[in-house]
Amino acid sequence: MAETLRRVGIVGGVRTPFCRSNTLYADLSNLDLMTAALNGLVEKYHLKGAHIDEVVGGAVVTHSKDWNLAREAVLGTKLAPSTPGITMQQACGTSLQAAAGIGAKIATGEIECGIAAGSDTTSDAPIVFSKKFSSRLIQLQQQKTALDKLRVFKGLSPRELAPQPPDVAEPRTGLTMGQHCELMAREWKIARQEQDRFAFESHRKGAEAYRSGYMDDLIVPTAGVFRDNNLREDISLDKLATLKTAFDKTDKGTLTAANSTPMTDGAACVLLASEEWAAKRGLAIQSYLSYTQTSANNFVAGEGLLMAPTIAVSKILDRAHLTLQDFDFYEIHEAFAAQVLATLKAWEDPAYCKSHLGKDEPLGSIDRAKLNVKGSSLAFGHPFAATGARVLANLSKLLADNGGRGLISICTAGGMGVAAILESATRAEARAAA
Repeated sequence: MAETLRRVGIVGGVRTPFCRSNTLYADLSNLDLMTAALNGLVEKYHLKGAHIDEVVGGAVVTHSKDWNLAREAVLGTKLAPSTPGITMQQACGTSLQAAAGIGAKIATGEIECGIAAGSDTTSDAPIVFSKKFSSRLIQLQQQKTALDKLRVFKGLSPRELAPQPPDVAEPRTGLTMGQHCELMAREWKIARQEQDRFAFESHRKGAEAYRSGYMDDLIVPTAGVFRDNNLREDISLDKLATLKTAFDKTDKGTLTAANSTPMTDGAACVLLASEEWAAKRGLAIQSYLSYTQTSANNFVAGEGLLMAPTIAVSKILDRAHLTLQDFDFYEIHEAFAAQVLATLKAWEDPAYCKSHLGKDEPLGSIDRAKLNVKGSSLAFGHPFAATGARVLANLSKLLADNGGRGLISICTAGGMGVAAILESATRAEARAAA
């Protein structure tokens, strides 16, 4: 272990285009998508045949065969087969949490480089049978004679054969993420019009990012797809206002299919390295990963399923001796427009900051012009485990292009939040010289 912590460089990242589930990637698996993203990174940074100390990543919606997903993806790439693959999962924070672990090992000298990755497809969701029928199938494998095998199915009822698709509800509450977010919207008085306006801006900024060419080196064409198919350049507020609510069908409902992220397929990955390793390969450092933080709340008791990032951000600011206003860019994952708006209101609210963050003063407001400046999940989509790497790669590029410091906030299922602070190479050099 290094006697002093080393700086953790982000060389950059790529992703596949993101596609609505059961559309253009309907025939692809998590393995296909993760492999495609990794191979895109290999090509972008000339890593063919290179040994990477760790590739860490995972998926949220998986089959039992995906238990070795990261390693199998590595073996499908042009990386050296000596590259280990480590599979992990923290819901929507998976690939950002993967980057946090890799960064810690680089900082302490345990490894020199690593790739954080995430993939998800609900087009290839596992469909299982009832527990009773599954038990019959297990018993079937243990039988030796045809008669014994036949006896396994004695008393079989058609009900046992009904497939059981993945449940998107929280196990502890029985509510879906959208239903939980409706409760948050009600608590924080987030109007439907506010949410629609926020979604409109996400699409507008995302479309401009493509038109300007900003996205060109972040996207790896996959299966004949060149851009996200959820993005709408022709989106209008009038059209958004006509949509029916998606989770609460009463007149109290405010969340729609447009101001919520859709089920999405895709993958993303990011290359992190020590300065020495990057220099040996002639790779420039885009930015530095300075801090990461994971937190959780008691959402079962009503603290808000997607409000834990407020805690993670508060803690990371304390550790970094920064205020919420000390950033040039903010990347807040848009699971729902209401979730982002509730987070912003919570940071401004003295009572919430006192009771939940232990602050005598509110964290305050941010400059909205610095928030998700190239669009975010409402526009591009949200393949659960891939979102962290998408956000990390995007912010790193923003900092490389513009300089400064950036804050990431990602909410996850299970009432958790993951946050990170990045700074540009120029800012890091200036701080080191001071």
